[in-house]
Amino acid sequence: MKQLTLIVGMKAAQDMIDQLRMMEPIHGFTLSHVQGHGEQNDNDPFLSARDKVVGYSPRARIDVVLTDDDLKPVLNALRELKEQGLVKSSYYWVLPVEESGRL
Repeated sequence: MKQLTLIVGMKAAQDMIDQLRMMEPIHGFTLSHVQGHGEQNDNDPFLSARDKVVGYSPRARIDVVLTDDDLKPVLNALRELKEQGLVKSSYYWVLPVEESGRL
């Protein structure tokens, strides 16, 4: 199993959430509000004028646990949605999940 983590700008979060809810392999996800800190690039689509002044940008973090077989199709679908303009730019990473379940 894999954990897919997506970081999106707050304005783009709802579009990403709407698309994730429609994907068959995704049965749920966690949404967290986070702050992005780091080098600022004027071309960064996450940064607003306010963000450039205060030094960080509000973002949303979405964590999804997927089977190994579902990871690539989900990433490919998200790439297609970005190309179609249905979701905005995002940053992602993938981590292994050794175990998951409910307690």
